[in-house]
Amino acid sequence: MFIDSASSIRNGKTYVRHLLRDSYRQNGKVKHRTLANLSRCSAEEIAAIKLALKNKGNLADLGNIRELKTKLGMRIGAVYCLKTLAERTGLLKALGNTQEGELALWQVLARLIGHGSRLRAVRLAESHAACDILGLEAFNEDHLYANLGWLSEQQERIEKRLFKQRYGDVQPQLFLYDVTSSYLEGMHNILAAFGYNRDGKKGKMQLVIGLLEGPDGAPLAVRVFEGQTPDTQTVAEQISVLTKSFGVSGVTLVGDRGMIKQPEIKQINAQFFHYITAITKPQIRKLLREGVFQMSLFEDKLCEIDNEGIRYILRRNPERAKEMIGSREDKLSAVKKLLDQRNRYLLEHPRAKVEVALKEVQTRIQKLQIVDWVKVASQGSQLRLEINEDARRKSGELDGCYVIKTDLPVAAATAETIHARYKDLTLVEEAFRTFKRGLLNMQPTYVRTEASTKGHVFVVMLAYLLQRELDKHWHGLDITVAEGIDELGSIRGTEIELQQATYQTVPEATGVSRQLLDALDIQLPEVLPLRKVHVATRKSLVKERI
Repeated sequence: MFIDSASSIRNGKTYVRHLLRDSYRQNGKVKHRTLANLSRCSAEEIAAIKLALKNKGNLADLGNIRELKTKLGMRIGAVYCLKTLAERTGLLKALGNTQEGELALWQVLARLIGHGSRLRAVRLAESHAACDILGLEAFNEDHLYANLGWLSEQQERIEKRLFKQRYGDVQPQLFLYDVTSSYLEGMHNILAAFGYNRDGKKGKMQLVIGLLEGPDGAPLAVRVFEGQTPDTQTVAEQISVLTKSFGVSGVTLVGDRGMIKQPEIKQINAQFFHYITAITKPQIRKLLREGVFQMSLFEDKLCEIDNEGIRYILRRNPERAKEMIGSREDKLSAVKKLLDQRNRYLLEHPRAKVEVALKEVQTRIQKLQIVDWVKVASQGSQLRLEINEDARRKSGELDGCYVIKTDLPVAAATAETIHARYKDLTLVEEAFRTFKRGLLNMQPTYVRTEASTKGHVFVVMLAYLLQRELDKHWHGLDITVAEGIDELGSIRGTEIELQQATYQTVPEATGVSRQLLDALDIQLPEVLPLRKVHVATRKSLVKERI
């Protein structure tokens, strides 16, 4: 009697079957008959049955076999916990159980465990039990790059599945949207272009990334645009996502003052959507001149004005006003300090040119954007500042003032609700910080093709979905998400070889690891299969370093 195991691959999915079989002779020939189909048994159960059959003559002594060999196994805790969260959030189901779906899941988990390139993800799989826990077959970095293309092709389908699993039939009516840029290394990415750089990386080409979130800040869809794309031109794509992919109606789109302008408002209204945005300082001054509202209405408490069906919510933030006053004083002090330095230099160096010093101070004034009320002039061989107090006072007139604009009817939302929803845009800003400089560290981006670029950004968005879950469960613990993942990654299995049968046991977690698992309500398995799948990179770092 023996276990006959075999595997086959169909449509990218691996199928394994286990049959309990017996051997007998008929007409001098050895034949086999199937006694039972054990394919529904777990890998641990199959390993136990095989071990028992191998030792059927001395089952009583199995526990005292001296040939037991143990050695340090692979890292288990981080991958197992993240896979469990992927199941709970519906990410595992959305990606599917094909080899491509499993590779995509590993790219998401690897981004959380140790952000980096596809090469880095393969090396992580060599030390973490990715293949044993996720059921992956052998792969290298080329498979992961190809998988980015698969993710790009399947992105809308995956986003739609996640949206349906998250909200079901009760669709949200409010969505948050914002845009950022992300710099690139090199000049060969097909979407790369020079544009408004938010990263402070001079001379670097960039991408433009638009992120759509639900009312709770959960990421729903991400889109990548060419690096010179203005923010406003990305809005139409998000309207298409909401109407075609998610099939929602009666939507209110929340975007900042640089995102939703009059052309975009027309696009939003054309779909019978509503909007919440803010207006710029020049627009505020224009409405003040037209008498739509007055300066006296800007107070710490909210004030609402209705003008031709458009609602304006006014407020002055006293803390922000103090910051702006202090900022102007600091700028003026910096100019005065530079002017004193140039004047001393001119006194000590009679042959120095006043025009050069004058131009330097003028350039600083323009850079600090206080040219409206600060001027510099020369008087003999010295410089002097001219401060226009009226203009100075006028420049601070709107300190801390802002106006939120919406076409939502009063019955749909109060002024307080509209104000709160606009402030929720900080959730998108928080996501971008995590994308670019936090745990997920999307930058710098090294991929080149359009499909790989979109797949790379999509991986980061999906990883952020899991990061939010970890942050929610570990919020009460004195530990960051990155530290928690690292702590769980330290939990290693023990590889056991017993009479040519190998498997791995998982030690019981203690200390901080136990607290992290309890907060997630996750219990690690006692035994895991040991599949011995070979994962290795095609690139040799040793050769690269010579």
